[in-house]
Amino acid sequence: MNNLLKAMGFWIWGLIAIGLSVSMVSVSYKVLSLYRGHDISAPRSDSTAQSTPGIEAPASAAGPAGLALSRVIAPEMTSAQKAMQSARWADALSELEVAKSRSPLTAFDEKTIYDWMGVVYLNQRNTRAAQSAYEAALATGRYRAEELVKIFRLLFQLAATNKQDAKAIDYGKQTAEVGAATDEDLLIMSQLYYQQKDCKNSAVWGDKAVASFKKAGQPPKEVLYQLKLQCASEANDTNGMKAALYDLVRLTNKTSYWNNLIRLERQDERDDHNTLMIYRVMFDTHSMNADTDYIEMAQLLGDAGLPGEAQAVLEKAMSSGVLKDEHKDRTTRLLNVLKTRADADKKSLPSLDAEAGKNPAGQLDVKLGEVYFGAGDYQNAATAISRGIGKGQVRQFDEAYVSLGRSLTAEKDPVGAKQILARLQSLPNINPRVLKLWNLYADMLPETASDPL
Repeated sequence: MNNLLKAMGFWIWGLIAIGLSVSMVSVSYKVLSLYRGHDISAPRSDSTAQSTPGIEAPASAAGPAGLALSRVIAPEMTSAQKAMQSARWADALSELEVAKSRSPLTAFDEKTIYDWMGVVYLNQRNTRAAQSAYEAALATGRYRAEELVKIFRLLFQLAATNKQDAKAIDYGKQTAEVGAATDEDLLIMSQLYYQQKDCKNSAVWGDKAVASFKKAGQPPKEVLYQLKLQCASEANDTNGMKAALYDLVRLTNKTSYWNNLIRLERQDERDDHNTLMIYRVMFDTHSMNADTDYIEMAQLLGDAGLPGEAQAVLEKAMSSGVLKDEHKDRTTRLLNVLKTRADADKKSLPSLDAEAGKNPAGQLDVKLGEVYFGAGDYQNAATAISRGIGKGQVRQFDEAYVSLGRSLTAEKDPVGAKQILARLQSLPNINPRVLKLWNLYADMLPETASDPL
C-alpha cells in the first residue's frame, strides 16, 4: 500500500502543481481587471471632493462628511490626474511623489495619493509596488466601507500574485468577511493554505469554493479535489484518497482517476468474485493500463467458467500494446487455452439455449447470457439474462445485474443499463466496494442513447 500511495502521490502532485500554476498565474490578469473602474476612468469630476478650483478628484477622493484634498497638493494632483487620463503613467507617478513630499498632509490626502499610486503601478504591471501603495492607503483608515470591499479583494489578489501567502490569506479572510469573495477567490484561499502545509484549512476553504461554484451553477474546479487528494496521500489517509477520487471521477470521468480509485478499492479485496467484479469496472471504463491486470482478470474469468469474456480481455491487452515482452509467451499460451474453451462454449449455445428455456429456474439463462456476452452477442446476452432474472432462483444476483447492465451498455442503451444497475442497491449481501464502484459507473453513463458512452 505504501508503494502505491507514493507512486500515486508523485503523479498527483504533478497534476496539482500544474493546477496551482495555472490558477495563480490567472490571478495576475484578474488583478489588472478587478479594479479597472479605478484607473483611467477614475479621475472624474466630483463636486463634493473639489477642494480648490481646477482639481477634479476621483471617486475615491470623495471622503465622508465633505472631506476633500488639501490645497497644498492641488497643483500636483491636477497634473497627476491629467497624466493618468492620458495614460502617461511615469509623469503621473512623478507628480504624486512630489505631492507626497508636501506638508502638512491630512490622512485623507495620504490615502488619495497612495490610492492613485496604486492605480499607476497596476497599469505599469508593477504588482509589488501597487500592493505597497494600497497597503499605505489602507493604513490611513480613510477608505469608505464600500471602497473596502474592493480594496480587500484587490490586496488579496495582489498578495497572492506576489507570492506573499500569509498576507494573502489575511486579506482573503477580510474579503470573505465583507462578502466580496468569489468562487475563484475561495479556490485560491484553499491553494494558499495548502502551500502553507495547512491541509485542514485548505479543506475548509475548498469546501466553501465547491459550494460557491455549485450555487452559481458551475462545476467545481478540478484542482479543489486534487488538493484534497494530495493532502490525503501525504497523510496516508486511504479513505480520504478514495473520497477525493470519487469526486474527481464524477467531475471529469478521466481514466487516470478511475485507475487509481479502482486500485485502491481492489487493494484489500481477497474474494475472487468481488475482485472480478471490480476488474470489470476497470475494463469497461478503459482505465486498465497494466498487463498484469489484464492477465489476472482473464484468469479469474477462466476460473469462473467464462472463457469467451476472458479471451476478449487478453485480446484487448495484446491489441492495446500494454503487454510486456516477459509476459508475452505466458499470455499467448493462456489465450490459446481460453480460445479452445470459448469455441466449445459457442458450439454448445443451441443446446444450452434449449435447456435454459425448459428450466424453471433462472440460473441457466444467466449462464447462457454470459456465454453470449463472451461471444460478443450482446442483444441475445441481454435477452437471456433478463429472462433468467425474471424467473428467479439465480445464485448471484449481483453478477446477473452487472452482466445485464454491461450488455445493455454495449447495445447503446445507457438508460436501461442505469435502471438495471440501480437494482444492485437492493441486494442485502453485495460487497460495499463493488456496489460503490458500479453505482459510480452507472452515474457516469449518459442520460440518453444519443450521448457518447
